[in-house]
Amino acid sequence: MSASFLSGIDWSRPWLSCVRAVGEELARADNWQQELNRRATELGLRNHRDLPIRFVPQAELPADTAYEAHISQTGHVPTRDNLHDFFNALVWLTFPQIKVQLNLLQAREIERSASVNAIAPRGKVRDAATIFDENAVLLVSANDGLMHALREHAWEEVFVTRRDEFERDSRVYLFGHALMEKLVQPYKAITGHTWIVAHACPPADLALTEQCAWVDQIVAQQLAQGLTTANFSPLQMLGVPGWWPDQDGDFYRDTTVFRPKRKN
Repeated sequence: MSASFLSGIDWSRPWLSCVRAVGEELARADNWQQELNRRATELGLRNHRDLPIRFVPQAELPADTAYEAHISQTGHVPTRDNLHDFFNALVWLTFPQIKVQLNLLQAREIERSASVNAIAPRGKVRDAATIFDENAVLLVSANDGLMHALREHAWEEVFVTRRDEFERDSRVYLFGHALMEKLVQPYKAITGHTWIVAHACPPADLALTEQCAWVDQIVAQQLAQGLTTANFSPLQMLGVPGWWPDQDGDFYRDTTVFRPKRKN
């Protein structure tokens, strides 16, 4: 039987579109982690050292080794039987190039700053990579004006006045696995860290799996150029057009959620 913790997932939610097909199949599997490894092998997933990616029990992570370093050194991803790690695994299957690049960023920082017999202290790059891994939303749009308004937190302009423009010129792909976990029980204040991919959207007739692969390649290339927390912009998940019912003007005037930008 599939794991009981998976029974609460509503796979019809629009934010799960990228991981829905594989997620539903894994959730029905008698042993989801065994099926996960079968798929990882089938896809040929490998880390930045060209080691095969395998999902292993959390107990295999040595007490004196950072999680990210372990993945880098072995290709083994410690995985618990819970929603958080389940969604993490789905993201590995869906956006593998981004995951490899994030692990590479983390591993380089650990190697750069580690001292003998000590786990490396966290720095700005590692913090930014963790935020991306846990909470990123990939927003693809070549509409510079609309993206500027989004960065300025002009919520009504973006999602009400220019809603048709947003839906025409932008695509939103959920990446962060902690964000997916939160959205199993959605509430209005859930906010992601948006990574804006200033690029024309993939063709509308492109299958979703191919769109994800397209985004995966572009974002991985961007991450190879560097990553800081300054790259992120907040986005309230239930404010994405079509991701929640009754998104009228009043919905976006709730300043406890859709906060104005701070004045410097």
